[in-house]
Amino acid sequence: MGRYNVLPDEFTPKFLDQLDGRTVVARTLRARLGEIMNDMGGEDQLSYAQRSLVRRAVWLESWIETQEAEAADGKQVDIGRQVQALNSLVGLWRTLGLERRQKSAPTLHEYLRQKEQSA
Repeated sequence: MGRYNVLPDEFTPKFLDQLDGRTVVARTLRARLGEIMNDMGGEDQLSYAQRSLVRRAVWLESWIETQEAEAADGKQVDIGRQVQALNSLVGLWRTLGLERRQKSAPTLHEYLRQKEQSA
């Protein structure tokens, strides 16, 4: 499968891997993915389901922005589809949580024990 330089029209679970990493869209979407996961306490704290929903939220948010840009350029957009997408995104954000979570950090005792074991 080839590399894309724009957001694909339909979501696929590995759409970020299929984007050409040299493009602004790929760098932007990967940064958003990382930022959301960090807000949720870090990727290592997320379940598979949460990581899956985050990828979908990143794609959907970008799709909505693309539609908004097209409308601003005077192109015809499907308002019903736009509203449905916005409602879906709000549902994803609510499911994932709107508040930042702290990353878990080891206690000093755990940190020193890990340092001893790795030495």
